[in-house]
Amino acid sequence: MGFLAATAAASVYPSAYMELRWVRGRGKGKCELNFKPSMIPIYISTNPSDINPQELSRLFISCNHSCNRFPILDSRDRTIEEAVDIDKLCLALSHSFVVVSVFSSLALSDDESSKRLMVPLLGNLAQRVVPVTPSNGQLVGFGRAVSDVGLTASIHDIMVIPSLRQMGIGRMIVQRILRMLTSREIYDIAALCSEEERLFFEACGFGNDILGSTTMMYAKTASTGFGGSQMVKRAGRKLLLVPPLRGPLHL
Repeated sequence: MGFLAATAAASVYPSAYMELRWVRGRGKGKCELNFKPSMIPIYISTNPSDINPQELSRLFISCNHSCNRFPILDSRDRTIEEAVDIDKLCLALSHSFVVVSVFSSLALSDDESSKRLMVPLLGNLAQRVVPVTPSNGQLVGFGRAVSDVGLTASIHDIMVIPSLRQMGIGRMIVQRILRMLTSREIYDIAALCSEEERLFFEACGFGNDILGSTTMMYAKTASTGFGGSQMVKRAGRKLLLVPPLRGPLHL
């Protein structure tokens, strides 16, 4: 259920670590007799072969997380929703230094997110709950890091399905990434995040750069090395340089 490039990439990963964990649900109020607040089993993996690109693309959509920094706009400058390019997604995964995926068999839809999941307090939990694995679970969380494998790294695409947010899963993903990076003595770690995600990363230990640096994105859209005579035309997300017409066009 993985992608072909993951096999080659797996050999350079610090480890192929996996772990079964429990996270506390968001149910409020007093517990019913013989029950405790919902405990949801999750499976955390750093094996890139566990990721199905199709499932990951659906996670991007459900989390409203775009991997396109330059979206296609319509005539009214409204973003046109696009499907994730699977080929580019596989390429990005194969070149990521750390990939963390989280699976659960108890993911709720948005309409069901207010319901409480109850697990019996007594009895053998292992017999009552089927162990979660990437083969029988749903991909509910994801995160990755890219690195030069020596000095620096940056964290990207931290996502958790909406119905399982505020349970600490996102922090687990970031902590797992940090643990794997620092185990390779990589400490210069940046996180690319939006303003809405800033508080989350601050809670994970990130802050302003002590050197005062900030992220700047390349924004130049067209070269002017040809005297500036070209016209820039948009074709989807691509910008094309088109020479101007020198006279009327006769067909």
